[in-house]
Amino acid sequence: MTSATPVVIYPPDEQGGRRVRVAGQILGRAYSVNDVARMLQEVGLHDWDEMDVVRSALIEWRGGGPDRWGPDENG
Repeated sequence: MTSATPVVIYPPDEQGGRRVRVAGQILGRAYSVNDVARMLQEVGLHDWDEMDVVRSALIEWRGGGPDRWGPDENG
């Protein structure tokens, strides 16, 4: 079963990057909200900016919200 949200941002890795998945496909690794916005623009959400990424209910943030980009401190 897939996530109820079409965009999933995974917890930060050791380098502070977060995998970005859209509709079941991994787009790559983001290091900021701006990176996520650019990835979403590349897949068709041309008008999206950083505020859309932060506020959207279409995005599931795992391991911390849009303000979390460092390595996992609990791991």
